[in-house]
Amino acid sequence: MKLAALLFGLHKRVTRRTYLLWGFGLAVAKYLIDTGLVLAFTGKTWTPLGYIVPSYILRRDAVGSGPEAMYVVLPIVALPFLWIGLSMSVRRAIDAGVSPWSGTLFLVPFVNYVTMATLAVLPSRRDSKWELPPSSVYRQQELEPPPPPSGEAMPSGVRAALLGLAASMAVGVAMVGLCVFGIGAYGVTLFFSTPFAMGAASAAIYNRGAQRDMGATMGIAVAGVLLTGSALLLFAIEGILCLAMAAPIAIVIAIFGAIVGRAIVGATRRGMAGVSAMMVVLPGLAAGEAQLAKPPMRDVTTAIEIDAPPEAVWPNVIGFSELDEPPSWFFRLGIAYPKRAVIEGSGVGAVRHCEFSTGPFVEPVTVWEPPSRLAFDVTAQPPSMTEWSPYARVHAPHLEGYMTSKGGEFDLVRLRGGRTRLEGTTHYTLAIYPAIYWTPFAEGLLHAIHARVLSHIKNLSEASNGDARDAGLLQLP
Repeated sequence: MKLAALLFGLHKRVTRRTYLLWGFGLAVAKYLIDTGLVLAFTGKTWTPLGYIVPSYILRRDAVGSGPEAMYVVLPIVALPFLWIGLSMSVRRAIDAGVSPWSGTLFLVPFVNYVTMATLAVLPSRRDSKWELPPSSVYRQQELEPPPPPSGEAMPSGVRAALLGLAASMAVGVAMVGLCVFGIGAYGVTLFFSTPFAMGAASAAIYNRGAQRDMGATMGIAVAGVLLTGSALLLFAIEGILCLAMAAPIAIVIAIFGAIVGRAIVGATRRGMAGVSAMMVVLPGLAAGEAQLAKPPMRDVTTAIEIDAPPEAVWPNVIGFSELDEPPSWFFRLGIAYPKRAVIEGSGVGAVRHCEFSTGPFVEPVTVWEPPSRLAFDVTAQPPSMTEWSPYARVHAPHLEGYMTSKGGEFDLVRLRGGRTRLEGTTHYTLAIYPAIYWTPFAEGLLHAIHARVLSHIKNLSEASNGDARDAGLLQLP
């Protein structure tokens, strides 16, 4: 219990020695766990130096693309370490006699290394105070005189809750406006730093005049996220599906912010200056991230085996008829799905048009090697989805230009017994961060699109090959 309180709690003091020893030990443990997971999924490993460098591109180049499951497991495993690092950094800042809010810089990419190094060298101060009572003795004790009795007076708890909600929504809506419409960046600042600031602001305001219940504090933080999402839906800025995908990460991080904000205000009897500083820092973080973020090229490959030789499969690769199969349930949520493909011309320079439910992809052919390989660029593409909304049309900026298909290819591998392994690959970029959270959504969608197309090609090819066998001949292209 004492160890759990030290690592996960917000009550025990963290000295410089404790911070150094546990920080180093946990960093090593996380490296070993992450490297083990990557090894299990990809068969490759990160070097310690490559792991420390805060560059997703360099890490990805070292291990290549991994399955979607890897990108789901890694952030789940990271959450406990994230909380431990945050809570210990806040308490170390208090022990060093600096603002506890400076410990929250642990969450800021690049800045976190400077923060940890600074906290690791600052000495403890004898006069520093961390007067946080155990949660079991928290009471709704007023730190300010209650208002005079009145039948019309609003209870102080309700007033504090409403002010906390208002502050949370103000931060959220302002940062969405700045990031989406001002800077054009769907990044870590928007999906990570902003929810943390929303939760911290709501908790600091709600607990400023009284140390209130933890559950209520977290509930207000969650409500702030949900109400902000509702406001975006109301004003047709976002649709239901995208808000639902962003909600899990925003809610978890907002709860982290609420726990830390409540603890700081309860221990120091102040903290609003720190909240104000966070509001000033957020726009700068968003602007800096927009300048530095360069999405890497990614590849997603899906394969299927077909009971027909490559010569019978090739005609259905370069163009295929209307897909009669109804779209899967997730496509019916509004996600774009393929319907047919036609080609104009033949050979390199021909233009393939792949029709989706939201419009056509225009795909000039760059490699034409019948019956083994077809490759193409993408020069135009439709929106990635049609948003669900109370309004007839919502056109969120992220629908175009943030998940971008750069090209694709089909590889036909001849197998024994007159069979073919057909591989479909999409080359794309994803300019929505944190990539480790959004990649499973993107790659799961691409695998589903590939599977729909490949299954249709399989059915067409096997049917035509069966007809040719029945006729005793096979027409070659």
